[in-house]
Amino acid sequence: MQRRQLLLVAGLLWGPPEAAALEPSLRFAPMTESAGLDLVMTSGTMPSREILEVNGGGIAMFDYDNDGDLDVFLANGATLDDPAAGPGSRLYANRGNGTFEDATVRVGIDLRRWAMGVAVGDFDGDGWDDLYVTCYGPNVLLQNRADPRGGRRLVDVSSAAGVADEQWSTSAAFADLDGDGDLDLYVVNYLEFGVAHPPSRAGNAFKGVSVMAGPRGLTAQPDTLYENLGDGTFRSVEPAAGHGESTDLDYGLGVRVFDFDGDGRLDIFVGNDSTEDWLFRNLGGLSFEELAAVAGVAANGSGTTQATMGLGLVDADANGRPDLFATVFSDDTNTLHLNLEDGFFDDRSAQFGLAAISRPYLGWGCGFFDFDLDGDEDLFLANGHVYPEMDDPQVGSTWAQLPLLFERRGRRFEEATCSDAWCQQRYHGRATAFGDIDGDTDIDVLMTTLNGPVLALRNDSRPSHFAAVRLVGARPNRRALGSLVELETTAGVQRRWTAGGGSFQSVDALDAVFGLGSAPVTGSLTLRVRWPDSAVTTIENPPADRLLVLTRTGSMGQRTE
Repeated sequence: MQRRQLLLVAGLLWGPPEAAALEPSLRFAPMTESAGLDLVMTSGTMPSREILEVNGGGIAMFDYDNDGDLDVFLANGATLDDPAAGPGSRLYANRGNGTFEDATVRVGIDLRRWAMGVAVGDFDGDGWDDLYVTCYGPNVLLQNRADPRGGRRLVDVSSAAGVADEQWSTSAAFADLDGDGDLDLYVVNYLEFGVAHPPSRAGNAFKGVSVMAGPRGLTAQPDTLYENLGDGTFRSVEPAAGHGESTDLDYGLGVRVFDFDGDGRLDIFVGNDSTEDWLFRNLGGLSFEELAAVAGVAANGSGTTQATMGLGLVDADANGRPDLFATVFSDDTNTLHLNLEDGFFDDRSAQFGLAAISRPYLGWGCGFFDFDLDGDEDLFLANGHVYPEMDDPQVGSTWAQLPLLFERRGRRFEEATCSDAWCQQRYHGRATAFGDIDGDTDIDVLMTTLNGPVLALRNDSRPSHFAAVRLVGARPNRRALGSLVELETTAGVQRRWTAGGGSFQSVDALDAVFGLGSAPVTGSLTLRVRWPDSAVTTIENPPADRLLVLTRTGSMGQRTE
């Protein structure tokens, strides 16, 4: 595939994506060793004994040094023997060709406590992305500062900023929740766990086999919402609605922040473990109404609560509204909540081919992306059970599990044919992150494994035409979190949301990549961006096979309404 070229503005003619090919078109190749992502993740020991050991660590794909390519942060854990002194989280700098060097020491990161997840956002509005790392124990805010000796430093400002949450936090998301321009912070918390006195296994069983305790029966911890005060500090706030007794009793694992109802305010969806999920509708002024049950996303279509791990966003039915996808525990089915035009959701997992096939698997990270650039979004899923006891032949399951790769074909997702060694291997899969790490614009995949290496998959799908858009928002929200990017062709409209949070404890790259198929590009199309402040930028006939960089201030060839 062509190396991408950066353009601020261009005008070319191009056309709608071709019809989906009959043969499978998704192809990935492992590149972990050649990429230099050499960290072996730590999350307790194997086999896992306690619930603290099972989540693994998250991933952030982001450009920490503003050189135009994606760097990688890995949130690494520790062990039960000393949860505050693990081998350390790592930052890998992209050399510009899809290979990485360990920059952890150079940027001053020395984070050895049990890290879980990561959020990315420019909280201080200086134009450089900062990191918030969730942990078992105090969370960490790493401010991206200029190093007087040259380069960048990531400095721990957690206490000074007021965000050193000491609960067991899993996921987090930056987003402008009050509409004042700067990025607030939502932190998802899990449960109380004492390393010195872990809970008893007595009475805990799965498929008749004794297993580790939790989450049910353990004390849940409430989430935390931080308001950005605009001076480098945050304050914990209690929303005017939405955090009543019922929502304080759930075990949080994931968060996505997006405008589900199209009213211009960012809403919060929280995936909980074994209890009802939450949907907080933003009423303005950091006031929220919790309406997951009313909207139909608290449970699956049969009314059964699920153990929600990963969260994906996709417009599966092309109605212009973001649908929610949740990966869940085994012996259950992953759930696609279709966002209907009346603001309610409906479980359409079976209709789109994503229900029964997932029943043997325990899902974690996931992502909908147009991997083969044919004009629709495909799906990658990381899987792996939490109970080592699943390897007992009498149980009928496995502890390590295959990843799943789906190709979108018409109205359904179909499991992609893959005979390569990597997709025939079982992993203890956990977090995923998606983005172009080798500079050819198509979407590559990173997946962490429990106490194992990071799987880096280079996208080698067939060459196709594309449109790619990178948004540069107005300060302080330079990542333009909360934007909607639409590409309209004669075949329909493709949509990408720059949502806060990620699938599971992770953050994907934010470039919007649209496939145009392998046929010669003809015809016309329209690119529209709805920015976080609801302003709309429209570009007629934007460039094909280029990365278009759009800034909120506007430039030649675009119209802001």
